[in-house]
Amino acid sequence: MERRQTTGAGIALALLLVVGLVVVLTDDDGDGADACTALAVSGWTADAATTDEFARYGDDATRTDDWTGGDGNHSVRLPDGRTLWLVSDPYLGRVQPPPNRQGQPHAWRDTTLGTPAWTRNAALVMSADGRLERTLLGGTPGAPASLFPEPAAPLRQWRWPVHAVVEPRAPGSSEQVLRVLLWHRQEAQQPWIYGVPLATEVATLSLPDLRLEGITQVDDQSRVADPADRVVYGAAAVRRGGFTYVWGGTDGRTPDQAERSSRAHLARVPAGRLADRSAWRYWDGERWSREAARSAPVLGDGGRRGVGSAFSVVRRGDTWVLFTMDAGGPRGSGLTTVASYWACRPEGPWHGPDKAFTAPLPDDAGGGSGAAAYNPQAHPGAGSGDGLLLGYDVNWLDASADTVSAHVHRNVALYRPRFVRLHLDAAE
Repeated sequence: MERRQTTGAGIALALLLVVGLVVVLTDDDGDGADACTALAVSGWTADAATTDEFARYGDDATRTDDWTGGDGNHSVRLPDGRTLWLVSDPYLGRVQPPPNRQGQPHAWRDTTLGTPAWTRNAALVMSADGRLERTLLGGTPGAPASLFPEPAAPLRQWRWPVHAVVEPRAPGSSEQVLRVLLWHRQEAQQPWIYGVPLATEVATLSLPDLRLEGITQVDDQSRVADPADRVVYGAAAVRRGGFTYVWGGTDGRTPDQAERSSRAHLARVPAGRLADRSAWRYWDGERWSREAARSAPVLGDGGRRGVGSAFSVVRRGDTWVLFTMDAGGPRGSGLTTVASYWACRPEGPWHGPDKAFTAPLPDDAGGGSGAAAYNPQAHPGAGSGDGLLLGYDVNWLDASADTVSAHVHRNVALYRPRFVRLHLDAAE
């Protein structure tokens, strides 16, 4: 298959912000909070420094086996102050600096030898002072491959990395490791042009050298008949009160389901056991269950209320905030607007959506007619400055090979993350 799966973790995503009031409740999940303050986005500013750093690194032609663009772009702060950025479907190689034969204001990917090289996943290492330094890949320097290798199977399969957590190697251990949640997918026919979800996996990387030690499956969804009902976990993960809370969701936003939002689900795992399948518990609407099949949605009505197939959750004070692109439905605005929900507990109830802002696109994104923002991700441990750093991906909606070649291959600004800083305050 010729490339375009340039939409790593998916083009159907949603950013959600927060409304305001104070909710009082009794918390029985070990989180410790008995009240929270409803938050609202009071403003936002473009974060040019972080956006420009990714552009600088991508345009650097020193090496031919490093990142020039990609999506996914989840981040995790490492104990030594570095930040690791997990990326899906990255392009590798060099770009053509302007001026070029088409006079584009942005650098082009070098397509003189055909489609630019790419892998299914990789990671970028950023120094403590915010400078991207190197790309982590599998394979060899002369033949780079995915950091998290593709499984051997009759049909093409791959792994997309999503959220990651630093945790003890085992409960009570003083040694820390990095656990990376993976979405295991398999190629399929229309309308599943980005593949169908098969399972949630957890990769373990050693610290500080970031060596891949192994990959463990924690939830198998391959026997769920309708791929739109399969739940994959790792869209967001937050450590709190001795547990890691892991959000996942259905992946039902296919082209023939434009009016359908995805449903968010929740699991929790004791700290140090994220790679232990037996330790996972799933919220069934009333309690934590051992059975993944009993998981009930914590957010999503199939219409206006819901999430995209990728979203992000953070905790600000006593409040949980979920960001996503505005969901479908008659009143949803889709891949244009960042929205949010808030809750006092990780399992909800979630209040919203509250529309926040329209994600800015590159100035030369073809008039905006085919470019779209997606995959909003909060990065509380990355960057410096006031407010919450939030990134999102940009791509061309038409995934046909001709369109990708005409736009994405020839304009690197269309397949790189962009960043803003959000300011959250108590709603009046």
